[in-house]
Amino acid sequence: MMLPDLFATDREKIALDPGAWLLGDFALDEASALLAEIARIAAQAPFRHLETRTGGTMSVAMTNCGDAGWVSDRRGYRYTDDDPLSGQAWPAMPSQFRDLARRAAETAGFPGFAPDACLINRYAPGTRLSLHQDRDEARHDAPIVSVSLGVPARFIWGGQQRSDRPRRHNLFHGDIVVWGGPARLTFHGIDMLRKAHHPETGDLRFNLTFRRARLPNLA
Repeated sequence: MMLPDLFATDREKIALDPGAWLLGDFALDEASALLAEIARIAAQAPFRHLETRTGGTMSVAMTNCGDAGWVSDRRGYRYTDDDPLSGQAWPAMPSQFRDLARRAAETAGFPGFAPDACLINRYAPGTRLSLHQDRDEARHDAPIVSVSLGVPARFIWGGQQRSDRPRRHNLFHGDIVVWGGPARLTFHGIDMLRKAHHPETGDLRFNLTFRRARLPNLA
């Protein structure tokens, strides 16, 4: 069971920090279609557990779509044009993904967002994502748009330093978090996923993270 959300009575648009917003239920009406697209993408570029720079294995399974995909191994974190497993280009980003990311970014105050990369994470019970910054992109002038699907999770929202005391927010099926501007390099993560059930995803949680990886956002 998830603890009641502090803002359960008003989750439409919650300010996390200057430049950062939680958009409650923003993707709820199209969540089923998003999950269908994830399944199609994973059929072409299967989920995998990436290796870290220190030789460990990430507990969260990942894949990508778009012009570039985020990967990790002993050489470090980076974006690639092709899927290392197949040698083929990453699956194209569905137009529905691009449109959703653009609308969410605009609602959060970042018009003209045109993502070229979407990292897709799959969380199983017991998995987590430790505090980190999204800083592997060529430019940091475009926001991050993060879509939650499936079972609930606890989002860890930190500060500009890893040592800053983080806050925690419940994320539910269809919620979107957008951060950019002064919040663009905020440390963030996901607490260990608790056992739960969702009618469309079972005990899994999926997350779409849209980024502008290669070129400045000139749209």
